[in-house]
Amino acid sequence: MRIVAWNIRAGGGIRVGRIVRHLERWAPDAVVLCEFRATPPSLELARRLAALGLAHQCTTANRAAPSANRLLIAARWPLRPLRLRGQPHESGRWLAAAVAAPYPLTLGAMHVPNRVTGRKYPFLDAVLACARRWRLGPALFVGDTNSGRRGIDEEVPAFNAREQGWIDELAGCGWRDAFRHLRADARAYTWYSPNGRNGFRIDQAFVNPALLERLAGAAYVWAGGTRRGRRGTPSDHAALLVDLRGEMG
Repeated sequence: MRIVAWNIRAGGGIRVGRIVRHLERWAPDAVVLCEFRATPPSLELARRLAALGLAHQCTTANRAAPSANRLLIAARWPLRPLRLRGQPHESGRWLAAAVAAPYPLTLGAMHVPNRVTGRKYPFLDAVLACARRWRLGPALFVGDTNSGRRGIDEEVPAFNAREQGWIDELAGCGWRDAFRHLRADARAYTWYSPNGRNGFRIDQAFVNPALLERLAGAAYVWAGGTRRGRRGTPSDHAALLVDLRGEMG
């Protein structure tokens, strides 16, 4: 099973065709999109994903605020939206759904607010609280966290002790950063600052203990190329491809 998580930037816009072509090439069984919107380009993207077999969809996009950045989960199997006790209260930035795949799991999609909003740390605390009390079987929390570990996930200092501590506390209750679990100290950046062109790894997938043995791969892919600062890519974020084995062992 392959899950692709991607911040598509501002709803996709005129880049929707290229976004779909890359997603088709990666052949996902489920997709988690950040910055999905209720705009015509995003809605067309959802329709084209359905045509690729990802017909089961749930979203936090709101037609009353079509330009607001929201989330989409699309899958080959039925989805059942979940409301978790203590989940983040951010409108549109958290979405959990049970996936009725042959080997079922739960996806928790998130787009964590920036630090300057003042809403970041309550959001992180809520995600951590959900992880600590988890009793719903195999699960993956994934998305744009605007967080990382100091030194290894940044080219210049940006993350603080609280953001790194959140990742460490998730690991402490068994939720492992999929990329770090498989790649240890490897360097990878998923977003570059528009001015300094410094790289940061701010897109992650956290796998809980019940799913960890099925984790087979986690890789970042820059659609259209990997060269730093490359223009013309369909998003300013790299996509995260997470591969799961069909069964344990």
